Amino acid sequence: MADFTLKQLRYFEALARHLHFGLAADTCAISQPALSMQIKELEEIIGAALFERSARQVRLTQFGGQFATRAREILRAVDELADLARAAAAQPMGRLRLGVIPTIAPYLLPRFLAGMKAEYPALDLHIRETLTPRLIQELADGRIDAAIVALPVDEPSFTELALFDEDFVLVRPHVEAGNPIPDKDGLQEMRLLLLEEGHCFRDQALAYCTMRAARPWDGLDGSSLSTLVQMVGAGLGVTLLPQMAIGVEARAADVDIVRFAGVAPSRTVGMVWRKTNPLAAQFSQIAKVVQHSARQL
Repeated sequence: MADFTLKQLRYFEALARHLHFGLAADTCAISQPALSMQIKELEEIIGAALFERSARQVRLTQFGGQFATRAREILRAVDELADLARAAAAQPMGRLRLGVIPTIAPYLLPRFLAGMKAEYPALDLHIRETLTPRLIQELADGRIDAAIVALPVDEPSFTELALFDEDFVLVRPHVEAGNPIPDKDGLQEMRLLLLEEGHCFRDQALAYCTMRAARPWDGLDGSSLSTLVQMVGAGLGVTLLPQMAIGVEARAADVDIVRFAGVAPSRTVGMVWRKTNPLAAQFSQIAKVVQHSARQL
């Protein structure tokens, strides 16, 4: 039996992830017919079907699902072997696949990217913005190298490095400017607008208010902080905003932004990466760029 190649494994993993030939081909930067041919050749080599194909859908077979798990382990090990070689030779990283959650990315990235370009001009930087659970899964699978998230993530196989703490502020309609600032008990009686399920920022807001997710005004969730601020400006309620977002979002709607008296709700922002990744020293250096960018905000 002929041996399959690492390139075929990467093509297979892309299709197993997207379950769509067009998207997988774009990810791999090849044509769709070429990808299809490589997958077919891989199936012939191993002597088993990896995918069920229909006119509208692509699915992994039972064997294909098992094969995907092992393939991701192999690809992750290969990537880390290359990282190990670079670390041993004291060479800079050639590529960094960095994940960032949506409540950080729009505000931190402009300064961070400028800082990275100045510090590491030859670095091939790929940014992935999505929710924390997806970033954690992609990090575990080896699809990204590190992620900037709210801590803790409590994953034993990850290294967590706290970078900075950040307070939340209250955003309310401008007509309420001058009103007393509510404490957490008073906030429970207000119409608190939240991000939709899946955002860790939603959970942090609810934890501060000691509220359950089910409220009479459920259905007024937003998909982004910008949407929430616009909803507040329209008089639909109040919301919380991380401090780094004030400069961008405060000018986007007719709202009043105030800081809480006493202990304010907050989050700890940090970087996480796999403990097995040999580039820990380089990640620590990149973390300093993140910290410097946050201080500028």
